[in-house]
Amino acid sequence: MAKLDRLVWADGTTFISYGVRVGLRVNDAGILPEVIARLPPEWKPSPAKVVDHLYSLIGGGAKEDAKVRRLNLAYWNLLRIARSRKFEDVLDGFESHVQLTVAEHAPRRVFVHAGVVGWNGRAILIPGLSHSGKTTLVHQLVGAGATYYSDEYAVLDARGRVHPYPRPLGMRTPDSPETKKVPAEEIGGEIGTKPLRIGLVLSTSFKKGARFRPRELSRGHGVLELLANTVSARTQPRMALETLPKAFESARVLKGARGEASEIVDSILRLVE
Repeated sequence: MAKLDRLVWADGTTFISYGVRVGLRVNDAGILPEVIARLPPEWKPSPAKVVDHLYSLIGGGAKEDAKVRRLNLAYWNLLRIARSRKFEDVLDGFESHVQLTVAEHAPRRVFVHAGVVGWNGRAILIPGLSHSGKTTLVHQLVGAGATYYSDEYAVLDARGRVHPYPRPLGMRTPDSPETKKVPAEEIGGEIGTKPLRIGLVLSTSFKKGARFRPRELSRGHGVLELLANTVSARTQPRMALETLPKAFESARVLKGARGEASEIVDSILRLVE
């Protein structure tokens, strides 16, 4: 940290997100707006002088035609989390890491890897890690009229209700690892504003040609499904185990393979009618 502290830091800020205080510093004031644009949803500036986590970004390297091109770097406390000649790659690494940090250390919220939409005053929660197809399913549900809450995290409060995490949908480009950020408004979606009770937890993944015939699980198995996707399950297990059962007080739990997302949207929505 002493070596990092000796570098010349041109600008920075402090923000709070879901109760986690984060400091941010950059070596070039010109890149700070780009970094701030990657902060978690609903972050707020903070006057705090002591933070829980500190991010240090080194960017603004040499121009494309320069003979010597510097590396762009990102650090979380002492750990280097990104290193690339392209500053965009470092921004992507920072964005993913800072959202995960907030999700793991939030003191009063439990973050579950899941897509979430609202329908008829209830939340439909689709747990799953990256590449599980939850964003595709959320996209189709929003296009069918469901309210958008999240394509990455279900944010649960102590009563088991789901709060919005309204980041743009990360739609993957076909035959490419790259993602395109798509605001819910661009697909005609409405973003949720109020916490919802869960009406349906659907554990599903894509299988080509599969017929959608999910089986119903007990609430206990439902808790295990969510626990397996809970970010803070190891660092804050007590809070997770106290919160997750409350999320199932009025929820059905279904599990099964699915075919194309567009083919099962109506079936999913009918389950919450």
